[in-house]
Amino acid sequence: MQLYQFEKIYSQIEKEFGKIRKGEEEFYSMLLFPMEGNALKIHREFPLSNSRRLREAIALVLFTIKERCTGEKADTGKFRNEDNEKLEKALLMAFDPYTNVEVMELLRQKTKTDELTQEMLKKYYKLPVMCLLRIKDSIDSWEKRSGSNGYFDFIESYMGSQIKGTEMNYTMMNQEVQEACH
Repeated sequence: MQLYQFEKIYSQIEKEFGKIRKGEEEFYSMLLFPMEGNALKIHREFPLSNSRRLREAIALVLFTIKERCTGEKADTGKFRNEDNEKLEKALLMAFDPYTNVEVMELLRQKTKTDELTQEMLKKYYKLPVMCLLRIKDSIDSWEKRSGSNGYFDFIESYMGSQIKGTEMNYTMMNQEVQEACH
């Protein structure tokens, strides 16, 4: 896989899942906050896991989601490194049932099944994907304004005082919230 193919995942996934429009972030804050908070915790502990590495981590997460929803596996190995893998795991811990056992248990209770189909997963991943794409757009915007760490500088000033500890947070969007968002 070449770099352009790696970065093409953003537009491919956006076509399939959609995107949060600027100004509508408040509706998604229940999911954005744990993702951004987890990423900030990693950045604080490992400064080399910067905004650029977070953009890469988002692409890696999107490839993971695509694989889970379609079975289509991509060789992303040459794009992985220690710094973006930490951020990738932090993002996945916020919502992914295959990374976070608590999320899986809650999802199983909610769906009343042990077996998650690809169709169920595609519906489940819609909001997390939209949030990931919004974070990616924010990274792009803040890097242009403030350099390679612009996004984390912004997040630290915006919500840093609310982010404490190193434990990874997660959220489950309930049906009412999902329906209100669409």
